[in-house]
Order: sequence, then C-alpha cells, then structure tokens
Amino acid sequence: MPREYRACTRLILREMEAALDAVDPAQVDALVDAVLAADQVFVVGVGRVLLSLQAFAKRLNHLGVRAWCVGETAEPAITDRDLLVAGSGSGESLVPVVLARKARDLGARVAHIGSNPHSSLAPVAHLFVRIPAPTRLRRPGETPSAQIMTSLFEQALLVLGDAVALMIAERKGLDDPDALRGAHANLE
Repeated sequence: MPREYRACTRLILREMEAALDAVDPAQVDALVDAVLAADQVFVVGVGRVLLSLQAFAKRLNHLGVRAWCVGETAEPAITDRDLLVAGSGSGESLVPVVLARKARDLGARVAHIGSNPHSSLAPVAHLFVRIPAPTRLRRPGETPSAQIMTSLFEQALLVLGDAVALMIAERKGLDDPDALRGAHANLE
C-alpha cells in the first residue's frame, strides 16, 4: 500500500533531524568563520545539490556576503581571498572535484560539504562539513534513509545552509528580518 502524505513528511523530517543532529557543530563553526573571512564565496555542485547551494548563495547575498554560483554569466574571478564551497555527498562528483582543485591552485580556500570523509575532495578541501546522509556509494556510517536516491543529503544541505545563514546574521547583528529587505530582489 502506498504511503500517504503525512507519513511521508514525518519520515522525511525524522531522517533530516537524525542527519543534521549528526553534523559536528565545530565543522559548521569553521564554515561560518571561513565565509565571514572571505571576500567572496563561490558555490559549486551538480543536480539537486547545486539547487540547495544556489539557495545558500542567494541568502549569503541577502546578508551582505558577495556570493556566486560557479558558471553564472556574471561570475567574477576567484582569488586567494575567496572561498569555494563544493557540495558533493560522495565527494566524487567530477565537476566539484575538478573545480575545487582549480580554485585551490588559484589560492582560494575550499570548503567541502559532503558525506564521505575519504573522498577525492578530501585532500583538496581546507575544511569539511560532514552530513552523514546516504550517497550513491552507500558507505558505512551514513544515516539510513528510506527516501529516493540521495534526497536526504540534498534536503539536509538546504537546511544546513539556512542554519549557517542564521549564524552569520546573528554574528553580523542582523537580527531584524526587515533589515535585510534592501538586499532582497525587488523585481518580482
């Protein structure tokens, strides 16, 4: 018998809570520090991971942090004062791995948000935030999930990005939600 809507949402929320509770707060603090120390933040990922990172980049811009999605038409050059956030659950996705290496060669810092601490991205990244959600590799230590493919990682990544944004807002003293309206898109 197919699951009904409420059963599905409860399952998803339980799984997200388990995955996010397993994230090391010290790793998240290091990511917040790296974002605040950077002149600009660039994000790279593929598929649904990229969609979660695009939301993160947009929120960073609302907070006064210049952020770009790699490949945007108006994307500027990355420099040694910038941060690349590479999202890949497996840490083996070709585009994030190659672009992380390139960014590091150009002197930028690299943060990897993923599930696999032993990936091809691991030796490239300056810092790692582990969301122990299932990857296509199905490695030990991944949070179990009954969801389709790698949905849990992508969902947890979106919420992690919002948590990081909230931490940055608090550190910058941007507690008033109306204070951010000036940076929000207004051609809507």
